[in-house]
Amino acid sequence: MEERTADEVAAIYAAAGDSVTLIGVAIDSDNETADEYKEKIKRNVEHLELIKAYKKLDGTTSIWGSESFTAIDKAITDGKAKY
Repeated sequence: MEERTADEVAAIYAAAGDSVTLIGVAIDSDNETADEYKEKIKRNVEHLELIKAYKKLDGTTSIWGSESFTAIDKAITDGKAKY
């Protein structure tokens, strides 16, 4: 296994933005139940928590550099309040 490239890290960060957006969206009661909505929010919160913890191959150094996690941290807090 090799270290993630800068492009791979950028793609992971972009995917985190998708989860942030999804957590901010209200339930679509026409297409999902309250339980389905809560499970979707929970999955995305867990996704954000997981990627925040990504490490380099040394197992201790974060893959993240100067990326801002303000929106991600807020989405995690907001999402947990929804389920």
